[in-house]
Amino acid sequence: MAPLATLLAAVSLAPQRVGLPLADAPSPTPTPIDPDLVSPGVGGFVAVFAIAVVVVLLVIDMTRRIRRLRYREEIGARLDAEQAAAGDDEP
Repeated sequence: MAPLATLLAAVSLAPQRVGLPLADAPSPTPTPIDPDLVSPGVGGFVAVFAIAVVVVLLVIDMTRRIRRLRYREEIGARLDAEQAAAGDDEP
């Protein structure tokens, strides 16, 4: 067990023994950012506009399909009621 403890102690003290200047490293100076280079520009606007148009068209199509399904159910219920009424009238 002693060699393992010696190895762990050596590893934990390794940066201090080598003398790495971890805290003395200079930090880079920030450079000013040009806002024209980081904006999405015309391409970003076109992409977002295209996605918005597609979403609007999908919502319109979904609304149309749901309305059509609801009307079909109502007509089916009316036809079933008429058939049931016609079946009761027959002797």
